[in-house]
Amino acid sequence: MHTLFKFSVLLLSIVFFNISSYAQESKTDTIKVFGNCNMCKEKIEGSLKEKDGITAKNWDKKTKLLVVTYDAAKISKEQIGQKIADVGYDNQYATATEKAYKKLHSCCQYDRPKQPAGDENK
Repeated sequence: MHTLFKFSVLLLSIVFFNISSYAQESKTDTIKVFGNCNMCKEKIEGSLKEKDGITAKNWDKKTKLLVVTYDAAKISKEQIGQKIADVGYDNQYATATEKAYKKLHSCCQYDRPKQPAGDENK
Protein backbone atom coordinates (compact mmCIF):
# COMPACT_ATOMS: atom_id res chain seq x y z
CA MET A 1 0.00 0.00 0.00
CA HIS A 2 2.86 2.38 0.85
CA THR A 3 4.48 1.74 -2.55
CA LEU A 4 1.18 2.45 -4.31
CA PHE A 5 0.92 5.79 -2.47
CA LYS A 6 4.46 6.78 -3.49
CA PHE A 7 3.77 5.79 -7.08
CA SER A 8 0.53 7.82 -7.10
CA VAL A 9 2.31 10.90 -5.73
CA LEU A 10 5.06 10.53 -8.32
CA LEU A 11 2.55 10.12 -11.14
CA LEU A 12 0.54 13.15 -10.01
CA SER A 13 3.73 15.22 -9.79
CA ILE A 14 4.69 14.31 -13.34
CA VAL A 15 1.20 15.11 -14.66
CA PHE A 16 1.11 18.44 -12.80
CA PHE A 17 4.57 19.41 -14.12
CA ASN A 18 3.56 18.61 -17.70
CA ILE A 19 0.29 20.55 -17.45
CA SER A 20 2.00 23.60 -15.94
CA SER A 21 4.71 23.58 -18.61
CA TYR A 22 2.04 23.70 -21.33
CA ALA A 23 0.08 26.40 -19.54
CA GLN A 24 2.67 29.08 -20.28
CA GLU A 25 5.07 28.95 -23.20
CA SER A 26 7.27 31.88 -22.22
CA LYS A 27 9.28 33.24 -25.13
CA THR A 28 11.58 36.26 -25.55
CA ASP A 29 12.07 38.04 -28.88
CA THR A 30 13.77 41.19 -30.09
CA ILE A 31 11.75 43.37 -32.48
CA LYS A 32 12.94 46.41 -34.47
CA VAL A 33 10.52 49.26 -33.69
CA PHE A 34 10.94 52.77 -35.12
CA GLY A 35 10.60 55.70 -32.72
CA ASN A 36 12.53 58.65 -31.32
CA CYS A 37 12.16 59.50 -27.67
CA ASN A 38 11.05 58.57 -24.16
CA MET A 39 7.46 59.43 -25.06
CA CYS A 40 7.74 56.81 -27.83
CA LYS A 41 9.11 54.33 -25.29
CA GLU A 42 6.09 54.85 -23.04
CA LYS A 43 3.63 54.45 -25.91
CA ILE A 44 5.35 51.42 -27.46
CA GLU A 45 5.67 49.60 -24.15
CA GLY A 46 2.21 50.79 -23.08
CA SER A 47 0.62 49.15 -26.11
CA LEU A 48 1.65 45.75 -24.73
CA LYS A 49 -0.51 44.57 -21.85
CA GLU A 50 -0.06 41.79 -19.31
CA LYS A 51 -3.61 40.57 -20.00
CA ASP A 52 -2.52 39.81 -23.58
CA GLY A 53 0.30 37.58 -22.34
CA ILE A 54 3.13 40.13 -22.16
CA THR A 55 5.32 39.52 -19.12
CA ALA A 56 8.21 41.94 -19.82
CA LYS A 57 9.01 44.67 -22.34
CA ASN A 58 11.83 47.14 -22.86
CA TRP A 59 12.32 49.39 -25.91
CA ASP A 60 15.69 51.09 -26.34
CA LYS A 61 15.48 54.42 -28.17
CA LYS A 62 19.13 54.28 -29.32
CA THR A 63 19.06 50.82 -30.85
CA LYS A 64 15.31 50.93 -31.76
CA LEU A 65 15.02 47.40 -30.39
CA LEU A 66 12.21 46.08 -28.22
CA VAL A 67 12.99 43.04 -26.09
CA VAL A 68 9.69 41.43 -25.18
CA THR A 69 8.88 38.33 -23.15
CA TYR A 70 5.44 36.84 -23.70
CA ASP A 71 3.25 33.78 -23.38
CA ALA A 72 3.40 32.26 -26.87
CA ALA A 73 0.17 30.36 -26.15
CA LYS A 74 -1.67 33.71 -25.87
CA ILE A 75 0.04 35.98 -28.41
CA SER A 76 2.46 35.77 -31.34
CA LYS A 77 5.30 38.12 -32.25
CA GLU A 78 3.27 39.16 -35.31
CA GLN A 79 0.33 40.11 -33.06
CA ILE A 80 2.74 42.04 -30.83
CA GLY A 81 3.97 43.89 -33.92
CA GLN A 82 0.38 44.75 -34.87
CA LYS A 83 -0.41 46.11 -31.40
CA ILE A 84 2.62 48.41 -31.71
CA ALA A 85 1.63 49.46 -35.25
CA ASP A 86 -1.90 50.22 -34.02
CA VAL A 87 -0.48 53.03 -31.85
CA GLY A 88 1.58 54.46 -34.74
CA TYR A 89 4.95 52.70 -34.75
CA ASP A 90 6.30 50.79 -37.74
CA ASN A 91 8.19 47.62 -36.88
CA GLN A 92 9.53 44.51 -38.54
CA TYR A 93 6.16 42.72 -38.31
CA ALA A 94 3.61 45.44 -39.03
CA THR A 95 3.33 48.92 -40.55
CA ALA A 96 1.29 51.63 -38.84
CA THR A 97 -1.49 53.20 -40.84
CA GLU A 98 -0.91 56.79 -41.95
CA LYS A 99 -3.78 57.81 -39.65
CA ALA A 100 -2.15 56.18 -36.59
CA TYR A 101 1.27 57.64 -37.48
CA LYS A 102 -0.17 61.17 -37.85
CA LYS A 103 -1.66 60.92 -34.33
CA LEU A 104 1.85 60.71 -32.85
CA HIS A 105 3.24 63.82 -31.17
CA SER A 106 5.50 65.78 -33.56
CA CYS A 107 8.67 64.72 -31.70
CA CYS A 108 7.58 61.10 -32.07
CA GLN A 109 7.13 61.23 -35.85
CA TYR A 110 10.20 59.31 -36.95
CA ASP A 111 11.57 58.96 -40.47
CA ARG A 112 9.45 56.12 -41.79
CA PRO A 113 11.14 53.28 -43.64
CA LYS A 114 10.21 52.89 -47.30
CA GLN A 115 6.97 50.96 -47.65
CA PRO A 116 6.58 48.28 -50.29
CA ALA A 117 4.62 49.28 -53.42
CA GLY A 118 0.90 49.08 -52.79
CA ASP A 119 1.16 50.02 -49.10
CA GLU A 120 0.82 53.77 -49.65
CA ASN A 121 -2.86 53.76 -48.63
CA LYS A 122 -2.29 52.07 -45.29
